[in-house]
Amino acid sequence: MKNYIYILLLAIYMSSCQNRVPQEKADIIYFGGSILTMEDLSPNVEAVAIKNGKILFTGTKSDTDRYSEAATKMIDLHGKTLLPGFIDVHGHLTSRAGIMDAVDLSPDPYGTVNSIKDLQNTIINYLKEKKIADKQPIIGNGYDDAIMTEHRHPTRGELDAISKTNPIMVIHASGHASVANSAMLKYLEIPESIKDPEGGHFGRDKKTGKLNGKLEENASFKALLTLTEKINKGKDTQAQAIQNLIKAQEEWLSYGQTTICDGRTMGESVALLQNAASQNLFKADIVYFPDYEYFKNDFNTFKPKYMHYDNHLKLAGFKFSDDGSPQGKTAWLTQPYLVPPEGQSKDYKGFPIFTDETLYTDLKTLFQNHITAQLHVNGDAAIDQAIRVIQRLKDENIYKPELRATLIHVQNSRPDHIQKIKELGVIPSYFSTHTYLWGDWHYSSVFGPERASFISPANSALKAGITFTIHHDSPVTPPDLITAVYAAVNRKTRSGRILGPDERITPLQALKAITINGAYQLQEENRKGSIKTGKLADFVILDQNPLTIDPERIRDITVLETIKEGKSVYKRN
Repeated sequence: MKNYIYILLLAIYMSSCQNRVPQEKADIIYFGGSILTMEDLSPNVEAVAIKNGKILFTGTKSDTDRYSEAATKMIDLHGKTLLPGFIDVHGHLTSRAGIMDAVDLSPDPYGTVNSIKDLQNTIINYLKEKKIADKQPIIGNGYDDAIMTEHRHPTRGELDAISKTNPIMVIHASGHASVANSAMLKYLEIPESIKDPEGGHFGRDKKTGKLNGKLEENASFKALLTLTEKINKGKDTQAQAIQNLIKAQEEWLSYGQTTICDGRTMGESVALLQNAASQNLFKADIVYFPDYEYFKNDFNTFKPKYMHYDNHLKLAGFKFSDDGSPQGKTAWLTQPYLVPPEGQSKDYKGFPIFTDETLYTDLKTLFQNHITAQLHVNGDAAIDQAIRVIQRLKDENIYKPELRATLIHVQNSRPDHIQKIKELGVIPSYFSTHTYLWGDWHYSSVFGPERASFISPANSALKAGITFTIHHDSPVTPPDLITAVYAAVNRKTRSGRILGPDERITPLQALKAITINGAYQLQEENRKGSIKTGKLADFVILDQNPLTIDPERIRDITVLETIKEGKSVYKRN
């Protein structure tokens, strides 16, 4: 009898709890579509309630109704799909802002420059249409020898054919190389006798020995910094720079990202970000990683800002660029490139940017101060170096896995790297779009079939229990994480070849890589990355459900709206 009474009272109590009217009422309730939470215990819910920019409740529509009142905004998704806002763990916001006014030289599928003749005509038309004065410098961005029909870089002479008076520099899609015409070499005071800088290279004509206009890695980076300084000398460019930065932010928002990365902040860009934050101009959260070598002497001024948001801006660590680009053939490999770039021998393997000792000393400073790092490592030799140096620091009890240091790109990974990465406690962040955009190039010219089939090995990482992320590296591509998901799921090249079928992952696994895993990488998994009570109401609404459509159609998905802390920050017309 006593047990019966106890059970009856318990049932009455539980019923009263379920029917109790919540004290807090929602500002907004979303319902009527697919809601993908990225939470394993409740992967799908019928509705989500928002209060003061945070998630108040998730569950069934009937349970969520208890949080509504007359003032609550009820938003019917009409069958569309709501997910956590996408998290950009490695892009270049200020770089995109800096080239906002550059001539767009992107090839298919994002542009129309598919040959050197297209490149020449595009710049010639730009000079005419904009009525550019003689001697005014011109910057073009995004040409891609991997996709252009000639499969080579333009030459100094081919840029001279456009103009002998206008200094012209065109930047490779990877951002790791550029080509200058004769007027630009003169404008930048680069003499024929110039020596290669450490971690950089000036291309030369095989027959004449003269500069052919090509600049790689630090030679290109330094030239671009000098060019920017000369163009802006004596000008008040801050207002325009801010305007371009906000335009760039709008691009990221249009692709569904509520957290945006500036993955190698250089020069005046730190001050630019801080200025924009002070004016409350950021709609998204911005995480930035200053280039450590560039700002090494200012390290102590950065330390107090680490991992603290100020008007949506957070210093999230520092960046190291350990090698170059595989599609640009400057990445550092252990085995030669299948087809060496023009002017290089058949045993050419690219080159490093740092010695082991330089990388060790710099990372030691960071890790001793409990600050993390992103390490750009494309070639397997660069990956080896990063593993070797961080392992040494871990053995000395200086690197600890809770710092979550990240290996960025990890393109030319080898199977033996997987367990080493797991044991080391670092996070690989894959540029999976490579399999789609440059997979054919990697197969036939860069790595060859065997090595190419293991680029961005997300499934191997998954099977090893490694938390990995996926990124877009914009402006190398647009800030397009949906195409990155498509590439990780299908691994289909532009020609239709399946590149490494064993490394394909499911749509859900790919979506986690750009949501909850991204939050984990940035040490924010307790406040964003999934739809869970108490987290920020950062959402993206898609026109189709990535989990139910044909995986081949994921690239066709459109972002309809981006919501940051309960506020709509982008809506497609």
